[in-house]
Amino acid sequence: MMYDAQEEQSTQRPVPELFGSLVFNDDAMRSRVPKEIYQAFCKAKEEGLPLDETVAGSIANAMKGWAVEHGATHYTHWFQPMTGVTAGKHDSFITPVDENKVIMEFSGKELIKGESDASSFPSGGLRATFEARGYTSWDPTSPAFLKDGSLCIPTSFCSFGGEALDRKTPLLRSINALNRHALRILRLFGDTETTRVIPTVGAEQEYFLIDRKMYEQRKDLMYTGRTLLGAKPPKGQELEDHYFGVIKPRVSAYMKDLDQELWKLGILSKTKHNEAAPGQHELAPLFTTSNIATDHNQLTMEVMKQVASRHGLACLLHEKPFAGVNGSGKHNNWSLSTDKGRNLLDPGDFPQENQQFLLFLCAIIRAVDEYQDLLRISVACAGNDHRLGAGEAPPAIISIFLGEELTNIFHCLVEDHIYEAPDTTYMETSMHSRFVKDTTDRNRTSPFAFTGNKFEFRMLGSSLSVSSPNFILNTAMAEVLDGFATELENAPEFAPALRRLMQETIRKHGRIIFNGNNYSKEWVEEAKKRGLLNLPSTADAAPYYIHEKNLRLMEKHGVLSRIEMASRYEVTLENYTKQLHIEGLTMVDMIHKDILPAVCSYMKDLSQTACSKKQISPQISCQWEETLLSRLSRLSDSLAVRVGTLENALEKSGMVEGAQQRGRYYRDVVFNEMEATRAVADEIESLVGERYWPYPTYGKLLFSVK
Repeated sequence: MMYDAQEEQSTQRPVPELFGSLVFNDDAMRSRVPKEIYQAFCKAKEEGLPLDETVAGSIANAMKGWAVEHGATHYTHWFQPMTGVTAGKHDSFITPVDENKVIMEFSGKELIKGESDASSFPSGGLRATFEARGYTSWDPTSPAFLKDGSLCIPTSFCSFGGEALDRKTPLLRSINALNRHALRILRLFGDTETTRVIPTVGAEQEYFLIDRKMYEQRKDLMYTGRTLLGAKPPKGQELEDHYFGVIKPRVSAYMKDLDQELWKLGILSKTKHNEAAPGQHELAPLFTTSNIATDHNQLTMEVMKQVASRHGLACLLHEKPFAGVNGSGKHNNWSLSTDKGRNLLDPGDFPQENQQFLLFLCAIIRAVDEYQDLLRISVACAGNDHRLGAGEAPPAIISIFLGEELTNIFHCLVEDHIYEAPDTTYMETSMHSRFVKDTTDRNRTSPFAFTGNKFEFRMLGSSLSVSSPNFILNTAMAEVLDGFATELENAPEFAPALRRLMQETIRKHGRIIFNGNNYSKEWVEEAKKRGLLNLPSTADAAPYYIHEKNLRLMEKHGVLSRIEMASRYEVTLENYTKQLHIEGLTMVDMIHKDILPAVCSYMKDLSQTACSKKQISPQISCQWEETLLSRLSRLSDSLAVRVGTLENALEKSGMVEGAQQRGRYYRDVVFNEMEATRAVADEIESLVGERYWPYPTYGKLLFSVK
């Protein structure tokens, strides 16, 4: 049954009452457990201590009571394995009291620890298939919530040997490492009140909406998330009329419903608008802690797809579902805040005088420069390879945009000049509007751009977890801040040592700063001269996971061990090659079973039409039909040869040994064969009659939702 938006609106509750109604948040816990239990829980959470059995039992009972009141019958340890999606094993609350009766129970032991079969999740060689035991461990910093009749408890996921098998564990470890060394810096500046420094994130999410019936007619979309074939329609995004345009009624109903569902889960959904490509849209939340932001983004992607189904739509989160129009990214807006609510990346009115801000900025510059390889890996996947470097996404070369003002401040610092701030200028856009002009424009081509009081990491793909970019950024910052703090703590005089440190940092790492057009060919050459990495594909980037420098970084700060890093290297390449293999097989299936038969059917009817015309009169010209038949015959033969070559390449992939070698084979051989095959198929599509073509065309897919 089609979702009725009008009926839903009539039963909506006020947003403040709706928000967080499906979350066992701080208010819910405080109202349901004794004061001493709540205080003990807060102390354990803030200090990272194990929970006492009595405290855990009381909280578990309160959670269960709240969940049952809201209609829940099951609970699950909700975790994020290295599959890109979430997972959970659902157990009911029922406990038998005799042969005929049950009660609803949930113990502290069940809350804190769960056991799951770890053998069926990616481990990158950490575990043999027969070594099945894995554990889930409650993360009390992220609140439990209700979904589909189950109490979902956010947890970490590890192997029998304690190795991380998930996205959450390294993120939590990196947050602690960053906090430890950021506090040392604050103490040097005389801050004795801050007790915690917290990385915060706002993850903007781009996506496409298409009609679900059309989605179900496309094998490529169902199996791979993107269209493997498809000729360009007469109109794409050339007119630039979709971006921020009027939202179509069907999409608007979806967005309203989506906001309602996200607000119930305590997700701070704030902004919605049309994106650049037809059928493309964006959702942006407010900032929260990076751990909760990661959980919320995973939930957001799940809810997006569920709500789309209710509206007869399909939500596409692939990075490049359609060739020839913009793909979808995820902008990771990252900053640092204290537990007192102060943003450490806020430059203030006079950034040239804000030494603490400038030092943290120097730390970011050095961290991004020294660990540009890891940041590139953090956004690497088969889908994002199609998107990076195109018109809507930054290139695969990592660089930082600071803007004119901050760049000039650092230039004066290095040259020992006094920075003279420009006079305040105003803009008057109408007789009623006058405001202070920003000192710096934005750069939408930059991978890592400073945007006022935060950095926007724009390279993430729309389907990716935001965990990897954030735990890598956090750890790199922890390393640099550790070095900065040690140097300044041992300096005879703080002020001159601070100035020298910042000068040396900019001299050595200023190469990563680039304020120009990241799309230009000149920048590619300039980046090469500067010694910056250009890693265009996942196959190029993945080996940097296991470079000694990066292994030492993660090991030193206790974020990932060497074996855990090697595991992620293997999983990244394994996911990459599996995705390309599935895409290759799907393309072969579509061409053999649907496209070549469709071409033959069209050619048959075309040939019969030409013969009929000849029978009417030998003088009638059939030049159009004969020319088209000749062209289609040649192209169909070419397509048959190309798909045969692709099949052969897929078969030979099984003979390639080693993760790195397989990754390169799929990039250099399978991927290129798919591109060549697609070129022929798309040319055929442009010639075949529409009623013969077996799939909805790009035009229908992109413009059918009204």
